[in-house]
Amino acid sequence: MRTKKVLVYVVAGMVMCSSCQTKQKKNDFVPVVQADTVMVVGRQMSYEFPGRVKAAETTNLAFKVAGRLERYLVKEGSFVKKGQVVAVMDDRDYKVLLDATTAEYNDVQSKAKRVMDLYTDSVVTAEAYDKARYGLQQIKAKLDNARNQLADTKLTAPYDGYVQKCLFESGTVVGAGSPVITIISSNKSEVEINIPAVVYLQRKDLFEFSATFDVLPDVVIPLTMVSMMPKANASQLYTTRLAIPANANPQPIPGMNAVVKMSVEQADVEKMNVPATALLSKDGKTCVWVLNANQEVQLRQVEVEALHNDGSATLKSGLKSGEIVVTAGVNSLREGTKVRVLEKTSETNVGGLL
Repeated sequence: MRTKKVLVYVVAGMVMCSSCQTKQKKNDFVPVVQADTVMVVGRQMSYEFPGRVKAAETTNLAFKVAGRLERYLVKEGSFVKKGQVVAVMDDRDYKVLLDATTAEYNDVQSKAKRVMDLYTDSVVTAEAYDKARYGLQQIKAKLDNARNQLADTKLTAPYDGYVQKCLFESGTVVGAGSPVITIISSNKSEVEINIPAVVYLQRKDLFEFSATFDVLPDVVIPLTMVSMMPKANASQLYTTRLAIPANANPQPIPGMNAVVKMSVEQADVEKMNVPATALLSKDGKTCVWVLNANQEVQLRQVEVEALHNDGSATLKSGLKSGEIVVTAGVNSLREGTKVRVLEKTSETNVGGLL
């Protein structure tokens, strides 16, 4: 019995020693993290906004007179030149009106000429002369109107462009002023974006506009500011239009998605830049882990101003230039955790082979 008790004590002691060693190993574990230095953005920063390419000019063409749409002379997507006839209306009624007005004009003109000749010979009164003269002017205006109405049964393109949409079927009776065809310009394109109020308030400090396009990789096209609506839309955003150079090659076409980048000069504040992977959410607040001199992490609340497509974030406050923040493994750390920073691989030592 005594031998069995001794054996139990020995086994228990071995288990306790093993447990202590395991705890000691766990306590000795130091997480390996990636870190980066906080950089000063400076007094100049940039914003990026999604947008879409649109034609600088879009026109809905309509007949000035009412009638039956006879036919379109173009198809959707076809190119048209300025002055080209794109649609015609049944003009029979307007031809009849012009013929009747022409006959009436000829009658009035001949009578007015006789009265004016008699007035020259002092045969008729000045009142009769004025009546004949004004009657001739009136019928002349009526004749011009009949000619214009007949001419208005044809629609012409106001500029070089493309037919975007034919809005009615041939044979449809359309009213005066009802759009029947949409044309977009071919020589000018713009990018339209919507910006928030915080950027609109800095509109006088905005400069250096450019755009990239999802279907044109590695192509950056400079833009020129055209207009900025002074009134916000229903989403509380301000519509902004920027012109694409006519000599841009390749030339973006309407409908393409774009990302517009614009720079702004900051008057007084210097901003900090960190990798976006350094950010984490804690109790509803945006924070980062800051590395102190003892290689321990400390949680720091920050205020984010903008996130960028290159994977970086611009901060309004919370950090100082030169501080080191953890950029990978941020969700597995706790306050005061001692870490080991993974050294960056040299650009000339790809794969860490040297």
